[in-house]
Amino acid sequence: MPRRGNTAYRIIIAAVFIILEAAAVVMLAHNGTLQNTWLMKGAHGFMAAVWGGTESVRSYFSLRKENHRLAEENYALLMELQKHLKDTQLSETHALSDTVGSYRFIRADIVKMSRNRQHNYLIIDKGSEDGIMPMSGIITRHGAIGIVDAVSRHYSFAISFNNLDMTVSARLGRNGSVGTLVWDGTGTGNAILREIPHHIPVHEGDTVFTSGYSAIFPPDIPLGIAGSKQLVNGSSFDIDIKLFEDFRTLRSVIVVNNIDKEEIEELEGK
Repeated sequence: MPRRGNTAYRIIIAAVFIILEAAAVVMLAHNGTLQNTWLMKGAHGFMAAVWGGTESVRSYFSLRKENHRLAEENYALLMELQKHLKDTQLSETHALSDTVGSYRFIRADIVKMSRNRQHNYLIIDKGSEDGIMPMSGIITRHGAIGIVDAVSRHYSFAISFNNLDMTVSARLGRNGSVGTLVWDGTGTGNAILREIPHHIPVHEGDTVFTSGYSAIFPPDIPLGIAGSKQLVNGSSFDIDIKLFEDFRTLRSVIVVNNIDKEEIEELEGK
């Protein structure tokens, strides 16, 4: 009987301890923005490591084919970017370099991605040991896919473009007006280009590109095709955009680090 009593006492103590720990975490999360951010970053890093490990076995047999396709995609992307990045003179012998201008590119595969939420995410199989840093951009030849939010040693957790909290600086045509591209919250391939001045000519079928005004994404990546437009408050257009990238079949991506990002942000902070 004494042993049973001791066992029950220990179980009760352990249960109380767990409840108090959970309550402390909840109180900390609601105590302030900074604390909540720390908790979310830690949770995202943990999720990236756990989900990445479980999904790696599942994707093992398709890696060779995917890596081959990704290498071809990366080559085509670098060839296209070298035509548009300013002050960059590259020859054919440098076309396969992982660095173009002030941008460094890292190949990655998606190991997990959500598509049925208002705040979607993705996890890639590259982390801090591969040179990935928070606030790195994730791209393909056909669009801006997401932004890295948290990094573990071998995996990274990113906010998907199919997320109501993510925006991309985008240009209507190569020389047109710049606005903000956001997901419309419905289909994975639908977006809205906002804040285009009403006096700017807008035509259905115009191509939308990344503007290069962000320190995250390079310029001139094709994003989608302009559709119908709506006048907002009599001053600007909201334009429906059909994205080039098909998020339903997306598997391989490229992570891009702006080598000059810290210097740019330092100037912005002055």
